[in-house]
Amino acid sequence: QVQLVESGGGLVQPGGSLRLSCAASGPIFSISTMGWYRQAPGKQRELVASISSGGDTVFADSVKGRCTSSRDIANDTVYLKMDSLKPEDTAIYYCNARLRSTPSSWFKDYWGQGTQVTVSS
Repeated sequence: QVQLVESGGGLVQPGGSLRLSCAASGPIFSISTMGWYRQAPGKQRELVASISSGGDTVFADSVKGRCTSSRDIANDTVYLKMDSLKPEDTAIYYCNARLRSTPSSWFKDYWGQGTQVTVSS
């Protein structure tokens, strides 16, 4: 089955940086968008960034100017680089991929298990 595996989370000091990675594996024919969402305690899951197969990116207003995202199409991997981290960036970060497993199947959303990012001194 399709799996998304995230890495790169952890404890970061305010003002610091981190880079998250997410690799998709399994029966994949094509991926349209890949992206990152986050969920802080007591809050709804929200979009952080998404990137299309053509490289077009969308960022949440809260991270614009502090975030970049890129994709390695050949390896079905997406990256998120966040700079100038703030305590309010603390959350579980989830990788998302909208993909189809065969040429005739519908696109479907898949999620990673999540990686904790904590911004604290």
